[in-house]
Amino acid sequence: MSRSGYHDDVEQWHLIMYRGAVTSAMRGRRGQQFFRDLLAALDALPEKKLVEGELEGSDGVCALGALGRARGMDMTGIDPECAKLVASKFGIACALAREVVYENDESGHWLKETPEQRFGRMRRWVVANIKETT
Repeated sequence: MSRSGYHDDVEQWHLIMYRGAVTSAMRGRRGQQFFRDLLAALDALPEKKLVEGELEGSDGVCALGALGRARGMDMTGIDPECAKLVASKFGIACALAREVVYENDESGHWLKETPEQRFGRMRRWVVANIKETT
């Protein structure tokens, strides 16, 4: 199993309900603020690259780690495998935490992308999920 906790042996109805929870979390006020904050954190990274598999390590940060770093969070006590803990520390729904981790770690995995390519893909994904405010 991955850090996102996603797996492919789920019943169709459960998958439909879960995807609804992800969509709701992404579109809601809290999710939209999260995306705006995440975009600012990504843009503030001195090196435009993202790692996979951990929030923060010697080679850099993942997307959530970039936000944690921007917020001045101590991420040493956060188990990156525990979606509920990650979600609570970042103030987002568990479904959204899992989705961000999936996008960071697995969405481009088959591309064998570099950390710089992962950064570009994640930034585009974040921008695509920010809704216009009126």
